[in-house]
Amino acid sequence: MEFQSISQLKLLLDDNKISVKEIAQTYIKKIKEKKDLNIFIYFNEDKIYDQVKLIEKISNDNSLKGIPIAVKDLFCTKNMPTTAGSKILENFNPTYESFVTQKLINQGSMFVGKTNLDEFAMGSATNTSYFGDTINPLSNEGSPLAPGGSSGGSAAAVAADLCLGATGTDTGGSIRQPASFCGVVGIKPTYGICSRWGIVAFASSLDQAGIFSKNVTDASILLKEMAGHDLRDSTSSNVKIPNFSENLNIDLKGKKIGIPKEYTIDGISDEINEVWEQAIKSLEQKGAIIEHISLPHTKYALPTYYIIAPAEASSNLARYDGVKYGHRAENAKSLDDMYELTRSEGFGKEVKRRILIGTYVLSAGYYDAYYLKAQKVRKLIADDFVKAFKECDLILTPTAPSAAFPLNEKQDDPIKMYLNDVFTVPASLAGIPGISIPYGKDKNGLPLGIQLLSKHFNEQEIFNAAFALEKDYE
Repeated sequence: MEFQSISQLKLLLDDNKISVKEIAQTYIKKIKEKKDLNIFIYFNEDKIYDQVKLIEKISNDNSLKGIPIAVKDLFCTKNMPTTAGSKILENFNPTYESFVTQKLINQGSMFVGKTNLDEFAMGSATNTSYFGDTINPLSNEGSPLAPGGSSGGSAAAVAADLCLGATGTDTGGSIRQPASFCGVVGIKPTYGICSRWGIVAFASSLDQAGIFSKNVTDASILLKEMAGHDLRDSTSSNVKIPNFSENLNIDLKGKKIGIPKEYTIDGISDEINEVWEQAIKSLEQKGAIIEHISLPHTKYALPTYYIIAPAEASSNLARYDGVKYGHRAENAKSLDDMYELTRSEGFGKEVKRRILIGTYVLSAGYYDAYYLKAQKVRKLIADDFVKAFKECDLILTPTAPSAAFPLNEKQDDPIKMYLNDVFTVPASLAGIPGISIPYGKDKNGLPLGIQLLSKHFNEQEIFNAAFALEKDYE
């Protein structure tokens, strides 16, 4: 069976037309059939059936009862291993549940497995994982495509119909870019709306949990259940979480949509510009007012991000030293030797590269020249958005500079890979919410995504505009 949405499956369950066990059997079969895509790092039938027994006992009032969810393997899960896609955490079994996954469990969701990702969420193609590459389910036979990254496994799981929703994290575009590549919906909410507690840290001032789904309505249902204040996370925002799905509204009359001139950059395909133009026209026809705006510091976003994120990573990843948990080198002759060998054996190339960059920009002689300056530029980028949202309600841009590319096309050139984040990084630096929805295809039939951004805690407006645009393709 193929289920189209959370609402549809919930209705079948409420009317006793399907059981939680039958839902589990359906998705277990699908996951087994598509195991060659390498979407899951951890998949265990027995664990799924253990969940079924517990879920069957809870009330149908629970909003996610029986809904199959895939979990990015960056979220700590008490009854499943958590690896962050790295050898250094290959055998790590958390003794606690992350805030986000606990909230999903509380509503009766069924975790079908832990999805593959770029190691420690560092990458844009899900090809830096210790557990192998994930293949985009939209690939043609013999021509594997990248699913995007770092949450490529979660985006691919939704695209391959192996779940109805999947958790992801977005540090610089790691939800929105794979959503675009896989032709699904992906939202990075406002920084602080979903607790980071229990998520393996990459860059703490940027990391934000979010969601992948088949449609905007499902994304709005899932985000409501994931979000919330958490005293264990000092950056968690104590704001009221609206019932996004019940408040969905396609009326855009009078809404001002900003089109930033800085997002028209060299090297972007005509197809992406055409899709962008189509979305602009569609919003205009729906009553929105188009405003041409400027975000003048956009060109500094990528270099700023690739100073701040590696700096925070070098600090966060210092804890992986072989002492308390995770991989430990066996042939060390001294404590220093153990640290060095453990980290050398445990981390992959991209993680080592970013740790080295981060350590360099934080070092005594370069801190002021790089890290401190990057923080000042970050403030200017955030201020650009504050000024822009005085002129408009939403900003519309492409999500990624291309459709999904061949899996290993950019593997040897990290700079080319980093350029995949050119449209998504500014919003991450500013901490504002952004959604990517599929909107058109390229000449090869691959999906192209468009991105909607808004001011802090304005997820409802983003969902509304995305919902209105989604209607163009129904």
